Amino acid sequence: MSYVAETLSNLIHQTAFFNLTVGNYLMIAVACFFLYLAIKKEYEPLLLLPIAFGMLLVNIYPDIIASPEQTSNGVGGLLYYFYQLDEWSILPSLIFLGVGAMTDFGPLIANPISFLLGAAAQFGIYIAYFMAIFMGFNDKAAAAISIIGGADGPTSIFLAGKLGQTGLMGPIAVAAYSYMALVPIIQPPIMKALTTKKERQIKMENLRPVSKLEKILFPIIVTIIVCMVLPTTAPLVGMLMLGNLFRESGVVRQLQETASNALMYIVVILLGTSVGATTSAEAFLNVSTLKIVALGLIAFACGTAAGVLLGKLLCFITKGKINPLIGSAGVSAVPMAARVSQKVGAEEDPTNFLLMHAMGPNVAGVIGTAVAAGTFMAIFGI
Repeated sequence: MSYVAETLSNLIHQTAFFNLTVGNYLMIAVACFFLYLAIKKEYEPLLLLPIAFGMLLVNIYPDIIASPEQTSNGVGGLLYYFYQLDEWSILPSLIFLGVGAMTDFGPLIANPISFLLGAAAQFGIYIAYFMAIFMGFNDKAAAAISIIGGADGPTSIFLAGKLGQTGLMGPIAVAAYSYMALVPIIQPPIMKALTTKKERQIKMENLRPVSKLEKILFPIIVTIIVCMVLPTTAPLVGMLMLGNLFRESGVVRQLQETASNALMYIVVILLGTSVGATTSAEAFLNVSTLKIVALGLIAFACGTAAGVLLGKLLCFITKGKINPLIGSAGVSAVPMAARVSQKVGAEEDPTNFLLMHAMGPNVAGVIGTAVAAGTFMAIFGI
């Protein structure tokens, strides 16, 4: 009987109930809340669901992301190897390849003024950079944190790795992807506060047709110009433009379909679960993480506001030809931010169709955030 009792006792004490802290239970509750948002509310479930499940796993079984040095048999946890692909900038670059293959750059080509709106939405990044320094972060950490303002998870992970801020990569990535998923909640109040009903009802003229030659030349020209000026952006901008060239060339349909479907979804699974697995209670529940989350929200809000305000200025200059709502799409969350512009505009006038107009600033925002990351790397000599 003593053997049976001892065996049962060992089994019971091996369960997670005897090893979890209050912090772990808190993070499990947060993970369940994120799962609710992903499944019930459908807030970008492709991102939020794997992140939330990774968060759930690591707070039940921390060794799932343990490094080989931390284990008795010298073999790391499953999600540790996924996370290595994040640190090596492989998964963020592949995400950009998939985004390029999925996205029509035509609206940006047809309306080059979208570049200005995309640039304006990066304003929040630089605001957050100086605020992070003021709050005690060093310059490289501040730069890595500030990129959250672009609502661009892959670029946030990429820059944190390049600047050697792997210790902050988890909170930065989770904040960036969370804000990407919560774009439909965060942006509309800002957009409505900064615009009038009349401005939100503005109908924009149809975009001009874009020729196939323009669509083919665009990714090539952008790659040459941006990567010549900021060579360190090549992994992101290069992959983004390669994916788009797959799409527009029309001669590699199999590559385009693979990059935008199977490969993209595989990468999202690996990246999402590994990012979520960085949110163990020990790593996530601290003052620095709270500062990062707050700074990311401030950066994102300021970027959204800057895009809308420039949209209002362009609306005034063009005598009402530009709806200021499309300026909010200048953040890098593709195509979520463009869909929010469409939704807010349609609430005022169901016949108003802003989606394609908003895609121009949205694509410009992707390029703009990558350029901002490249600028920081150039400043620090990376």
